[in-house]
Amino acid sequence: MIKVSEEAKKKISALMSEEGFSVQQDFVRVGVKSGGCSGLSYELKFDGSKAEDDKLFEDNDVKIIVDKRSVLYLAGTILEFSGGLNGKGFVFNNPNAQRTCGCGESFSL
Repeated sequence: MIKVSEEAKKKISALMSEEGFSVQQDFVRVGVKSGGCSGLSYELKFDGSKAEDDKLFEDNDVKIIVDKRSVLYLAGTILEFSGGLNGKGFVFNNPNAQRTCGCGESFSL
């Protein structure tokens, strides 16, 4: 399961509206792909449709879809948002990550 912090929810809702998506109907797609300085990197985008093999999670009124290959990598992750001058944007707090890079966008197990 993936959790969504209150700050992340607010930013997701605002960005979805700006890009023509609806937080009530559409999804946030979260995934993992090979690459990045630590071996694996996170993917985050909006999606209007759910594939048959996607797993659906809902937390804090945000619908999250994850492809079945990425589910094990993301179990227990909290999606947060850090704004301001020193903020990093969206941050994945992943309990499965053994090592992360300085920017927080890639990890290894």
